[in-house]
Amino acid sequence: MSTSNTPNTTRTVKIPGPDHPITIERNASRVVVTVAGRVIADTRDALTLREAHYPPVFYIPRKDVDVAQLERTAHSTYCPYKGDAAYFSIPSGGERAVNAIWTYEAPYAAVEPIREHLAFYTDRVDSIEERE
Repeated sequence: MSTSNTPNTTRTVKIPGPDHPITIERNASRVVVTVAGRVIADTRDALTLREAHYPPVFYIPRKDVDVAQLERTAHSTYCPYKGDAAYFSIPSGGERAVNAIWTYEAPYAAVEPIREHLAFYTDRVDSIEERE
């Protein structure tokens, strides 16, 4: 993702393809995210997004995230394949958990299934576990 603080500027929009594949699949496992000893997210409805050479990312439905533990930040980024990302911090996680979560509130059509989902940086939370 590239950093962007200027919304509505002319931007390149790219479509996933053979040179930059993106797939989104339902994850059959239960996915649990913890920070500072607290469960922040717990779902059986996660999506797994695989993009080009990047590690897979779990996108968790907003309804399965304890949003009362989050704080929206002014940080934003832009991805030419997915759109504008908004960020949240997890105050209970301290400095490490600043901008730990991102979401595409109006994703491009190619990744529409991730709308209303949140993703977590693995190095800014205590754990992201797949459970049975």
